[in-house]
Amino acid sequence: MQLLRLAWALAGATVCCFVIFLIHSHVLKEGQLAAGTCEIVNLDRDISQPRRTIARQTARCACKKGQIAGTTRARPACVEASIVRSQQWCDMMPCLEDEGCDLLVNQSGWTCTQPGGRVKTTTAL
Repeated sequence: MQLLRLAWALAGATVCCFVIFLIHSHVLKEGQLAAGTCEIVNLDRDISQPRRTIARQTARCACKKGQIAGTTRARPACVEASIVRSQQWCDMMPCLEDEGCDLLVNQSGWTCTQPGGRVKTTTAL
């Protein structure tokens, strides 16, 4: 009889611990990003100047060790930290597939040139 009570108590404690673990892991994951992913949290566009649009975007990233927030294919992404440190922006493939990438003269950013000649300039902060 005591062995049965002990088994039930142990089973109850196991279920309680499992429920607490599930609740705890759900609370921790809510609002967190998966490792190696990014999301845009703010996007502002200024079209006050003719033929020119200034866009500023803020992204939130959860990068893996050795990576840092960057841009790949015109979207926020985790890239190797060495690319950002060396300011070799085109190495992170920031432009779309049909665009050409060129570094700005002072290496403060890059330009993406579309086949029709339209140029998008991006500066890194």
